[in-house]
Amino acid sequence: MSFTAASLYRDTGNFFRHQLITIVLIALLTSFITVLIGHALTPDMSALTGADNNTGSLLEWVRTLTPEQQQVLLHASAAGSFASLVGNTLLLGAMLSLIPMVSAGERVSALRAIGVSAPMLLRLLPLVFLMTLIVQLGFMALMVPGIIFMVLLALSPMILTSEKIGLFASMRASSRLAWRHIRVVAPAILLWLLAKLAVLLMASSLTVLPANVTSVLLNALSNIVSAVLVIYLSRLYMLLR
Repeated sequence: MSFTAASLYRDTGNFFRHQLITIVLIALLTSFITVLIGHALTPDMSALTGADNNTGSLLEWVRTLTPEQQQVLLHASAAGSFASLVGNTLLLGAMLSLIPMVSAGERVSALRAIGVSAPMLLRLLPLVFLMTLIVQLGFMALMVPGIIFMVLLALSPMILTSEKIGLFASMRASSRLAWRHIRVVAPAILLWLLAKLAVLLMASSLTVLPANVTSVLLNALSNIVSAVLVIYLSRLYMLLR
């Protein structure tokens, strides 16, 4: 089947417009769950209030902390990472459930999409973890490897849930498929990264709101951006199949 990135963008835009309310509700629900988990697991940060934050770099600041303060910081970082992992998995599962049901002509609510995704979450969770780990390692080395890994693994969730194969098999299949169609996969990933960066820059304009409200709103906006990418990649995979 012949297709172009422009036609995929149009299909993605049409789906997003028709399911806007449902997608926004999914984004808000998963954002709220992410913030709630992070708040519940994050330790008391009052132990860091007396730390000297006037050092030249983050690494130097961490070195000035006591072992107890470093442990609190590590615990808080792990809690935030786990909350993001769960939230991203819920969002991905809900969108991968919503898209085929809507394509089949069903009316789907946000709660139903999340509920229907429950059986696939246990398979998606380790996949999202591995993808995040590989991409982060790529970004730690250089920027370009991280982006390349992100492009190559982009179709893994769709393959995992559609083909019922293992984690590593879906990642290998995604790498082969994404590489053959890199001209339609890579631009979407780059646009997604730019949109994510724009959401981060918006954080400075929401300082008047309470911290928890700001976190929920920023996470929801980030989730909406990710939902659009999931729609695009799902539509692409449907065409490639």
